[in-house]
Amino acid sequence: MTETSVITKPLPAAVQEFVLRWGDLGGQWGVNRSVAQIQALLYVSDRPLTAEDIADMLGLARSNVSNSIRELIGWKLVRRVPVLGDRRDHYEAENDLWQILIRIAQGRKEREIDPAVAAIHKALEAAEDDPAISRVALARLHDMRDFLTTLDDWFGQMLKVPPSTLMKLIRLGARVVNLLSLGGGRGKHGKP
Repeated sequence: MTETSVITKPLPAAVQEFVLRWGDLGGQWGVNRSVAQIQALLYVSDRPLTAEDIADMLGLARSNVSNSIRELIGWKLVRRVPVLGDRRDHYEAENDLWQILIRIAQGRKEREIDPAVAAIHKALEAAEDDPAISRVALARLHDMRDFLTTLDDWFGQMLKVPPSTLMKLIRLGARVVNLLSLGGGRGKHGKP
């Protein structure tokens, strides 16, 4: 293989539809549409693609593709891979669905939950020493901290559960709730 670009065929209709829809969903999740489309294209691709290939296939500017790939690499959803006889960078997507889910969840947690936990701790610290804070407000701040801390702990625990076990739990669905309700009532924050 040489460094000349591989001639890209038009995307099959089903792949094009998937890439477009995934891009739309990305926008709803707060991810740039191009980033989501590139991740989708690489996910269904049967070979690593260069940035030029991606730009041609999706009709995107090369600079947009480069920036999007950097972001995807940062999320660990795409990796650079060598291709024998070609000095250009080639990219492939993570294809393990559990790893994709975990990496996205970790990234969202770092961007959204961790700052919320830090903010509530700081607010609670200030509220503890402020005589102007009502008991109701202080109690609700404590509840918020406890709730966020519980979610944070749960997330950490779920990262340690093997994917096969998580799939069994997911498939059980509401039956898990029924099983838990046999053990007694629920307390504060849904805790038994």
